[in-house]
Amino acid sequence: MASSGKKKTTMAKLTRESRLRERRLDKQAKKDARKLAPLLDPDSPEDIQDAMPSESAEAGSAPPIPETVA
Repeated sequence: MASSGKKKTTMAKLTRESRLRERRLDKQAKKDARKLAPLLDPDSPEDIQDAMPSESAEAGSAPPIPETVA
C-alpha cells in the first residue's frame, strides 16, 4: 500500500503525543532519582532534585581545560 503525500495527523494529535513523551521522560527521571537517592545519602530525606545537576547546566558549560606544565 503506497502512502499518499498528504499529512493526516492533526496538530492536536501531535501536541498530545508530545505532551505524553514529556510526561514519560519526567516520570522516568523521577523514578531514576528515587533509585539514586539512597545511594547518594541514605540518612538525608532532602529533595533529590537539589543533588542532581540539571541538563541545561550540563549542556551550557564546558568542563575546564587542565593546564599542562612543561
